[in-house]
Amino acid sequence: MAEVQVQDKGEKGGKVRSKKQSTRVDMTPMVDLNFLMLMFFMFTTTFSKPNVMDLGLPAKPKKDAPPPQKTEIDLSNSISLIIGKDNRIFYHQLDQAGLNENTLRETTYDKEGITKVIEQAKLRAKDVKKFTVIIKPTDDAVYKNFVDILDQMTITNSQQYGVTDIKPWEKAIYEKKVGGAKPAPAQ
Repeated sequence: MAEVQVQDKGEKGGKVRSKKQSTRVDMTPMVDLNFLMLMFFMFTTTFSKPNVMDLGLPAKPKKDAPPPQKTEIDLSNSISLIIGKDNRIFYHQLDQAGLNENTLRETTYDKEGITKVIEQAKLRAKDVKKFTVIIKPTDDAVYKNFVDILDQMTITNSQQYGVTDIKPWEKAIYEKKVGGAKPAPAQ
């Protein structure tokens, strides 16, 4: 606390002068109080919890297990989403023979875009229980768009979806569509 120190100089006789008192403030309790407040706020503050996205990944196969059988997905029960560059997204429900620049359609990431496309494809599916969304990000896609599509799976209540590489024939049509087709090497 604050102390007042009085100096006594024992003068003999003479005029009576008022004694000069020097003050000194002890900062020790202030430092203790600051540490107590710091500890209080550290223990009572809730730290921000990290936002984690749950990705359901398949279990790693055992070494001696037989390889899984290839699963064929009926095109009427699926929709393929191609995530492209410049925040563009394309979709189709066709095979290699039916897909071309005109049948690869483009949409947007909003409610009137991809949400509506997925819901309409689900309604047209032969078996809604087996409806699958196949997500195919290109090398030019950004992570934000991928997360937006995973959010759409929750919004549209699409329980079955998968992430895979874009097939070479899809990539060729995608590149023609976006105008980034690379010329074939000279032979």
